[in-house]
Amino acid sequence: MSPDKNKQLKKLRKNLDKLDNSLIKLIKKRTDLVNQVLKLKEFKNQIVDNKRIKIILNQIRKKSLKNKIDPKITKRIWINMIRAYIDYERRNFNKK
Repeated sequence: MSPDKNKQLKKLRKNLDKLDNSLIKLIKKRTDLVNQVLKLKEFKNQIVDNKRIKIILNQIRKKSLKNKIDPKITKRIWINMIRAYIDYERRNFNKK
């Protein structure tokens, strides 16, 4: 790799690292909201709402296409995030 391309690569990676730091802050905010939602749920079977999951994935697909993002990427990210939070809610559910 040429020195110029190496310099560009380092700069891009630094920008990716900054973006990752922003994502961590957003994940913290999302986790706080999930905790509030979890407090409202009375039964463990309320954790998974398949209808809502379908709606979310549909919206993400539309937004991805509108923003010229490969919808396969965003679908995979959201499915994994949803699964992670379902697991989180199950581990942290303290009622009945």
